[in-house]
Amino acid sequence: MTYPLIVLPFVLVTAVVTAISARRPGFARRMRASVVAAVVLFTLTAVFDNVMIALDLFTYPAEHLSGIRIGLAPIEDFSYPLCAAFGVPAVLSLLPTRKTA
Repeated sequence: MTYPLIVLPFVLVTAVVTAISARRPGFARRMRASVVAAVVLFTLTAVFDNVMIALDLFTYPAEHLSGIRIGLAPIEDFSYPLCAAFGVPAVLSLLPTRKTA
């Protein structure tokens, strides 16, 4: 099993849920906010993953990676912030709203 194969289902589910949420009000605003969140999360991931890898806090077996890196961090590490930035708001928009008293 390689990391790209582990990541693939998460990215696919995020894409599907985000597409389904396109019918909900405020989609464009939500996408703009998701892009901003993704940029912030990508930046934090790039900084902290590179620091942790440089300090030898963890390593990745090269045979399980795609080979694409941003600094020392494998590109696969950036899929989780991407899924969080787009998937969480999409899921929340699909949940029923609670009526307050």
